[in-house]
Amino acid sequence: MNRFRVWAVCATLVAGSAVAWTAPKGDAEKGKEVFQQCAVCHNADSDEKKMGPGLKGLFKKDKLTNGKKPTEANVRAKVEEGGNGMPAYKDMLGDGDKDDLIAYLKTL
Repeated sequence: MNRFRVWAVCATLVAGSAVAWTAPKGDAEKGKEVFQQCAVCHNADSDEKKMGPGLKGLFKKDKLTNGKKPTEANVRAKVEEGGNGMPAYKDMLGDGDKDDLIAYLKTL
């Protein structure tokens, strides 16, 4: 009986962890609103350069303009740090807004 309980607890923990790992972060609809700040310099519907690079298909590209792979962590770091004329948004956007923005950028 104890073995069954231990197995059941372990299975529950593993299942709960899997749900946490796959749960998407951010809300793309809210991120679209956050993106309005970015739209001054970036196209969302094209990969053509405006002031900054166009962001259509961002997460499908081989690399970002800084040469790094377009992962959530690297895109978030670019948003936070800025560079090459882009302001740093580390203190201008909350973590939730950044999560929403990244969720939206994934839809482009």
